[in-house]
Amino acid sequence: MKRISNILIIFILLASILAEPTSVKAAETSASVAIPVNTGLVGDDNAVKSYTLDLPSGVSAASINTNSLKYTGNNTLDGSITVENGKIRLKLKGVANTKTLTNLVGYQSSFEEEFFTNPSNSIWRYSDGVRWQINEYSEASDSLISKDVPAEDSSIPSDHPPRTIVSAAPMQDTNYLKWYDGAKTKVIDSKYVIPSTIKPVWDDKKSSNTIKEPPKFKNGKVIVNYAIPWYVVTAGPDAGKIRLQTYENVSDEATHPLVGHAQGREFKVNVFYYYIADAKVPTYSYSGSISFNYSPITEPTLDGSVIVVQPNPNPTKGDGSDVSVTLKVNGELLAFTDSSNIEEWIFYAKESGSSDVKMKKDYGKVQTSSRTFDDFKIPKAKFASGEYEQEYTLTVTVRFSKPLISAGGDIPSITKTMKAKVGVYTGPQPSYMPDPPPTLPSGKPPVAVLDVPDTVVAGENFTISGGGSYDPDGTIKSYVWDTPAVVDAISGKYGETKYPLSAIGTTQTVVLEVVDNDGLSGVTSKKIDVVAPVPQAKVEVRGSLKQNRRVTLHNASRNEADAFPLVESKTKFTVVPISGGSASDIKYSGSLSGVNDKDILFRQPGTYRATITVENTAGYTGTSSTTFVIVPDETPTALISVPREAYRDPGNGNKASATIDDLSFSPDYDYLARRLWEYRYDSNNNGSFDDESWVILSNDNENRLTFMPTQVGRYEIKLTVFEEFGQPTIDEFVTDADRRSADSGTQNSIEKIITVYNRAPVTDWTW
Repeated sequence: MKRISNILIIFILLASILAEPTSVKAAETSASVAIPVNTGLVGDDNAVKSYTLDLPSGVSAASINTNSLKYTGNNTLDGSITVENGKIRLKLKGVANTKTLTNLVGYQSSFEEEFFTNPSNSIWRYSDGVRWQINEYSEASDSLISKDVPAEDSSIPSDHPPRTIVSAAPMQDTNYLKWYDGAKTKVIDSKYVIPSTIKPVWDDKKSSNTIKEPPKFKNGKVIVNYAIPWYVVTAGPDAGKIRLQTYENVSDEATHPLVGHAQGREFKVNVFYYYIADAKVPTYSYSGSISFNYSPITEPTLDGSVIVVQPNPNPTKGDGSDVSVTLKVNGELLAFTDSSNIEEWIFYAKESGSSDVKMKKDYGKVQTSSRTFDDFKIPKAKFASGEYEQEYTLTVTVRFSKPLISAGGDIPSITKTMKAKVGVYTGPQPSYMPDPPPTLPSGKPPVAVLDVPDTVVAGENFTISGGGSYDPDGTIKSYVWDTPAVVDAISGKYGETKYPLSAIGTTQTVVLEVVDNDGLSGVTSKKIDVVAPVPQAKVEVRGSLKQNRRVTLHNASRNEADAFPLVESKTKFTVVPISGGSASDIKYSGSLSGVNDKDILFRQPGTYRATITVENTAGYTGTSSTTFVIVPDETPTALISVPREAYRDPGNGNKASATIDDLSFSPDYDYLARRLWEYRYDSNNNGSFDDESWVILSNDNENRLTFMPTQVGRYEIKLTVFEEFGQPTIDEFVTDADRRSADSGTQNSIEKIITVYNRAPVTDWTW
């Protein structure tokens, strides 16, 4: 019996379709529907767009002459225009253009997630407790080096290594580099990024404040110089205060057993950075309208539509389970008033090509009816490998109690057959997903609002926007632009363009006319001054502004003319002395031309001026100068602490014993690399040391020693300290003589003299 019922349903469905009449229509009338305006859509994914447009009010799908459907606009049709399910469907190819995006920001994987590296240097204290081994990266040799330095404090073991600047060079990271155009949602495919414009940028706000100068990004490494074991706070309420840097005890990582006071410390530094770049991207624009002819219906006609209730949106992204499908079928009788003659509404639904037909009825004597089918499913196996689209055939039939009489014969029923498609995807969203249809409000005249800059540079990309325009009680239908002399024409709500060199010195007028859905318009205009594309030159002086230290000249120039980039080979630096130094004191290797960064060393302190000249491809140049001061390399202050008197000890070979301490320091944060101790003896006891010679007491870089003289009398102690640079230098331009030194000669003589006495005899009087 079930089989007979299925056969009967299929027979009725086929019979209804075959019996579908041709409606009688009056003289044709024209109408149109606007395509939503989209300009500057970035990326090849926007090369083709699908549209689903609502019909104008009062127009039914059955009344449209489908042969009259026509697209008008600058785009190209991809396929044909159809009327499906009560809507106009079409696909357009975008109007292609190229746009330069500047200052894209590259983060790691997600928006504002900067690249991070956490390099470290191992610093080891020797077993004697007074020497330290510094391990660091050498930029000159591109390798790891080590050096031994004495402790600056007098504690044994030394509390911390001497203050110095160390270098580390972790590998520069570009893994998971993702580009953004100023917002989380504006992701730019890396294939559009211009490789030559990619530059790393150090984030000094997030990075450790022990870093002394901007890191260098060189040879695939991040070269960072930072201070240990303490640093001076440079900003905030604690500015000027000294802070000790934290470290990790890594003694257990030693490759051999540690003895005595030996200890390993690891000082780490945090470096955050991101990337900037420019990109040339394809853009696509869409606009236009669909026009057609239709005939008002004069004979009874059945119109219908299908709504995909679920899934929403359609197509939908699969989650690994079956997708439930709900379809709502609508029917409407047009040009029919005798509702009492309606016997029943019959609704059919099936997967296209299937014999499994679902049926629902409505016995109401109404001119509109609908039924919902919610028992369809798309099995997960069908979309497991990617995209899948299921088509459904929906039919609505109205049966009459008494056949309708028409010129073509009796009409016992009217049938409308429709199609609906439901898509499922598991990967990226398909490019064929249509844009939402536009609304068509009626209203009053619109107001044109134009947003343009007052002045632009020839060759500079700038935006002309009418996006602020509005219709008081409706929407704007089209934007008509008059932009003489621009390179790229503007269409739609806004666009990006530029002026050529020939427009320099002129004042251009931009006119915007907006038209609303009632055909009313509003007009406005603004003027733009076009100026020459002179680059904005800027030179930055980086590094340690100190005598015999490495200083870097950096090209920080800006060039607003996108069409005329700066020519690196024509970049030129010059440096001249203003006071305190001479031209011969300015040292560098190679040329000051054709580079964006140049390392320089100044042999003498003084005031200097650095100038940069840059030129773009249009031949325009810009020059800028900055004056800066190179401070002198200050000499260390040599101070010693000696006891005023000492006594010979008969139990120690009649030798006296005096402990001498070094209290010297470097006022400009260099470190003391060598100490020479000397003494002289007032051999003739005449109260003067001028006729005596100095004798070396120690040349072992000791900051504390024991002096053991054998003669009674006065001894004068002298300490000479020798500095090593505490900031990066350029080795080829300095010698040992450039390292500062000082002795304790200026210290008060009373503080430097030890008087040695015989120990008084011990007597015992016995009565």
